[in-house]
Amino acid sequence: MFAVPTAGTARAAEPEQLTIDLATDTGAFHGGASGSLYGVYGDGVPSRNVLEGMHVRTVSTKAQDGPQHPGADALEMLPPFVDSGGKDVYIYMTDIYRGFPYQWPGADGTARLADFKEKIKKQVQQVLTMGDYKDHVVYVPFNEPEGNMFGTGEWSYNKVSWLDDPRHYFEAWKEVYHLIKDLDPDARVAGPNTSVLYDQVKGFLQYAKANDVVPDVMTWHELSSPAAVRTNVAKYRQMEKDVGVGPLPINVNEYGHNYHLSVPGQVVQWVSAIEESKIDADLAYWNIDGNLNDSAVEANKGNGQWWLFNAYGRMTGHTVEVTAPHPNQQYTLQGVATLDADKKQSRAIFGGKSGDADVVFKNIDPELFGTTVHATVQEIPWTGQVGDSAQPLRLADRELAVGADGSVTLPMTGMNEMSAYQVILSPGGHGGVPAEPSVGWRKTYEAENATYTGKGYSRNGPEGSPQDVGKFATSGAYNVGGLRTGSDGVLAFDVEVPQDGTYDLSVFANSYNLYDLVKEQGPTNVFVRVDGEDPQQLLLPLGYKWVVWGHTDTTVRLTAGHHRITLSAQDPDLGVTKGDAIIDKVDLALRDERVTAPAVYEAEYAALDGATPDYAHRGASGPGAVPLAKGDSATFWVHSPSDRESAVSVDHLGGGRASLSLNGEKLDVPKVGGGEKGTDSVRMFLSGGINKITVTGTSGELVLDRLRVAPSSGTSATKVYQAEAGILTGAAKVTDAYTFASGGKAVTGIGDGKDNALSVDVVAQRSGRHAVTIRYSNAEQAPATHYNPDPIARHADLSVNGGPARRVLFPTTFHFNNFWELTVPVTLKKGTNRLTFTADELPDFNGDTYNPYDQRSKYAPVIDRIAVTPLTQR
Repeated sequence: MFAVPTAGTARAAEPEQLTIDLATDTGAFHGGASGSLYGVYGDGVPSRNVLEGMHVRTVSTKAQDGPQHPGADALEMLPPFVDSGGKDVYIYMTDIYRGFPYQWPGADGTARLADFKEKIKKQVQQVLTMGDYKDHVVYVPFNEPEGNMFGTGEWSYNKVSWLDDPRHYFEAWKEVYHLIKDLDPDARVAGPNTSVLYDQVKGFLQYAKANDVVPDVMTWHELSSPAAVRTNVAKYRQMEKDVGVGPLPINVNEYGHNYHLSVPGQVVQWVSAIEESKIDADLAYWNIDGNLNDSAVEANKGNGQWWLFNAYGRMTGHTVEVTAPHPNQQYTLQGVATLDADKKQSRAIFGGKSGDADVVFKNIDPELFGTTVHATVQEIPWTGQVGDSAQPLRLADRELAVGADGSVTLPMTGMNEMSAYQVILSPGGHGGVPAEPSVGWRKTYEAENATYTGKGYSRNGPEGSPQDVGKFATSGAYNVGGLRTGSDGVLAFDVEVPQDGTYDLSVFANSYNLYDLVKEQGPTNVFVRVDGEDPQQLLLPLGYKWVVWGHTDTTVRLTAGHHRITLSAQDPDLGVTKGDAIIDKVDLALRDERVTAPAVYEAEYAALDGATPDYAHRGASGPGAVPLAKGDSATFWVHSPSDRESAVSVDHLGGGRASLSLNGEKLDVPKVGGGEKGTDSVRMFLSGGINKITVTGTSGELVLDRLRVAPSSGTSATKVYQAEAGILTGAAKVTDAYTFASGGKAVTGIGDGKDNALSVDVVAQRSGRHAVTIRYSNAEQAPATHYNPDPIARHADLSVNGGPARRVLFPTTFHFNNFWELTVPVTLKKGTNRLTFTADELPDFNGDTYNPYDQRSKYAPVIDRIAVTPLTQR
């Protein structure tokens, strides 16, 4: 993946070159590409960790209590979004209506507009109750008006498109604009929110200027290409100049297609165009809400796309000029880069090409970097729409001499077009200890190239492609079906491995949760063998549609040489497949010391508040360390593969003390640090997926080197309680309908009133904060009005010892027989504590009405078991 440059090395052909000119400043880093349309369901779906760590800047979402989709109510997601670092929530005021085109009632256009204005008035009045949060609201009165309210269809104002005759739309814009501003003089209004940047937008600007109703933010959609982003932003800026308005902030509040979303190597091409244009932009909403447009997995996990935006959002300083081998051309190598002179650090993210390329940093300032640079090279792989991803893979960590011309060339070899890559450049030559790569041998085997025997085989595809962007991306463009109920199919992968050892086996697969054969059991079970031996059963991932990829992971023991790994629908020892699945590929990777070593998070690469890296500390890991004076902090986004205890080692060079916090909570542990170089190991409970660990200086100036994170030996003594052994009241009952519940039993019927409850008595060895991990399932889904599946996040009101209840949202698991875990921190007293789960349907914002389309559940999820673990171990 990364070849160390050697003087005089001959290469077969001159590779493509991505050039980063550190001397050409293109403006302050903006970070606007990380927006989301309908990406936040409510507080906890996704978690605040996932929101903050993705650095989501803007969200476009539905009007409060709108019936367009379940969840994503503007004023319910506004506080957690802002509290997680979000900037603006764009309220689609039209989504107070059902349907698309919007079904606004009225005998004629005048009556329909009058009804809409009454609903707008109510929306603004509700926003005004939100205190300072209202300053983060932007009103979007019309959405794609040329195809909806002022188009030619049945539900339009007068069946005349405003693109042909704009009079009625322009007048409606003026009336609504004044209505909003009269109610809230500080309001920001965005528009026209067209599906593309039409030439007629110029006429809209002329009218708006003449009537003093110019929008505060210009919005339109780019369901096109990254090249169109650059072209249309320039085109719009010329319109502004011609008309004499602006320049206005821009939010392209819908971008990308199914083929692009979830794929780091595709999305980075959009990111580069959006960042270069210095605008905000929101990922398009093609699928389910609450998962940040196929970035978030479950409640608290991220896929490869999430880690791409985590890397993008952690850029600081100014962007610099990036010259691609094929400038502004989609499906080629593209990138974005920054230089932070205060940090003495340059970051570049890039991707979109398979094979080899040179990444060239030129005009490296010796005053900032010296004559030697430290380069860390990472890969952010594609892990599917619903596949959890660990932190980026460390491909290389090297010190390189800067050439006489002020440049450094990084030869990238064997790149994958579905991956994105990051290079972090820092000063070198100070004795920093480079880290080993975090991966060794690995290889992908495509299902369409495997050998299939038995009946029922299908080779499906081609799936998504540049020519068919509405379909989902798939490795190799094809996948294989046949492993299903009643099948005798065997899919055999012939593999060759370099040495004896344990190998990670990752099966990329999908079952459509509402497909007839899948509905019976939920997860489709298949059977793995190596050379006909060592059978294992795997449960394959469910998705909201076909070709929505996740992965199921296991390990296999292999000796050096050739082996046949089979996925079968029958196994003589383990049983038969129930369901129906498609297989995309399998990934095989040697689980050597590189993989099993603790994950390393360098302090100089962390998100710093008040501190800057120091590269002069000899003996530090990586290029340097970070001195933390009192109040300074370093924040790390740390991955855990599951909800479990981990050992977090804080490596430091002495000089002071610091406190630790986990996911925003200050930990009740001794301060780390001291006068001398050392390591403080803290056992803490990490939630599966994304965790935010912050180290904050408390005295002196602690020189922080890095964090190392590894699974712990389980000293925190997790206690597990089966839900069916709890106290059930009312309609709550034990069920044996869900075979994948632990012990085959779970509790259902919690909710529809507080009388239908589950209480579990748990024991704490000491008072303090504990992690309560709930194994649950939820497959409630509302009828949809168009292409989006509409799963519902159920909630539970969790009370401890009869105290005030805390509302916890549980995202869909796609089937009631598919169980996930969700961790909630609670305070327990020493001894016995009673946890009580209830639920009831939530009313609308004003408390006087309820959703008429079954979009708010009355029920808690099915609860299988509860595990209780101290949040930290002293």
